[in-house]
Amino acid sequence: VQLQASGGGLVQAGDSLRLSCATAKRTSSNNAMGWFRQGPGKEREFVAAISWRGDSTSYADSVKGRFTISRDNTKNTVYLQMNSLKPEDTAVYYCAVGRSAYSGSSLEGYRYWGQGTQVTVSS
Repeated sequence: VQLQASGGGLVQAGDSLRLSCATAKRTSSNNAMGWFRQGPGKEREFVAAISWRGDSTSYADSVKGRFTISRDNTKNTVYLQMNSLKPEDTAVYYCAVGRSAYSGSSLEGYRYWGQGTQVTVSS
């Protein structure tokens, strides 16, 4: 099982980034997808999730209104558009495949994880 996350980098506060996560069709088919992040010295936390059909999304309060999750099932790819980035968004971002068509914010709701991509936001 491979999830390839990309798009991270070093940006300034207020900038935007778009993360992508490509998966194998058999991996993501019929399953929700999610993004999580882990900042320095912190535990991994939920960022956003999207249902299999894209009809349901959820976000952590800290990113609502700034981040947008989307997916293209024809490309087996999930995206995270991050706008108005803040230094506190600095973290390694992980994509994950859910255990069902709708997965929530719990880490236990996800079965496969990508390797992570670093996002660093300078002030």
